[in-house]
Amino acid sequence: MTDQLRICFIGDSFVLGLGDPSYQGWVGRVLAAAGPGLTAFNLGVRRNTSADVLARVWAEYDARHVPGADHRLVVSFGSNDTVVEDGAPRVAPARTLEHLTALLTEAARRAVPVLVVGPPPVAFLGTEHLSRLLALADAEAALCADFGVPFVPLTEALAADLAWNAEALAGDGAHPAAGGYARAAEVVLAGGLLSWLTAPQAAPRARQ
Repeated sequence: MTDQLRICFIGDSFVLGLGDPSYQGWVGRVLAAAGPGLTAFNLGVRRNTSADVLARVWAEYDARHVPGADHRLVVSFGSNDTVVEDGAPRVAPARTLEHLTALLTEAARRAVPVLVVGPPPVAFLGTEHLSRLLALADAEAALCADFGVPFVPLTEALAADLAWNAEALAGDGAHPAAGGYARAAEVVLAGGLLSWLTAPQAAPRARQ
C-alpha cells in the first residue's frame, strides 16, 4: 500500500457509522485494520437511497481526485431503498439495480476499481423488510458478478447477529452502537475488503 491510495466510501448512514459512540462505524474499523498508508473519505449520508448515491458519486469522487493516485470506490446502498413509504418501497428493486448498473458502467469507463458491500438489515422493520433486502442483496451480488466487481454479503450475517440487533433496538431501531459495527467490520474484512485494499485492482469490466 502506498500513500497514493485514495478510497471513497459512499453510501448511507450505515456507511457513515451513525449510532457508534466512537464515530468509527464499520468503515473506520476496516481502515484501522488496513493500517497507515492510504487516504480515505467517508461519504455516507443519512437516508440516502441508491438514487441519491448515484446523483452525487462522481462529483464527490472528482472533488477528491489527484492525478496519478490509485483511486478506488467502496459502495453500499439498499437498506433505505427497501423501506416502504406510502405503500411502496422508496426505490423499486429494478430501479436500484439500474442505479448500480449505471454506477458500475461509469466506473468501468473511468477505470476506477469498485467494491460493493451488501446493505445491512434494519432491525425494527422486521421480517418483511429483511425479505426484500435479502432479495435485493442477492440481485446486487449477481449484477456485480456480471461486471467482475467484488461483492461482500452483509445482510444475512448481520440479521443473525445478536449485537447488531440488540444495539439497534436499544437505540433508534436501525443503527447499532460499537459492538454491532465491530461485527459488521469483521464480516466485511472476512469478505475480502482488506486484500482488495492492499493489492492492485482492476476496474469493472464491461457487463457480460
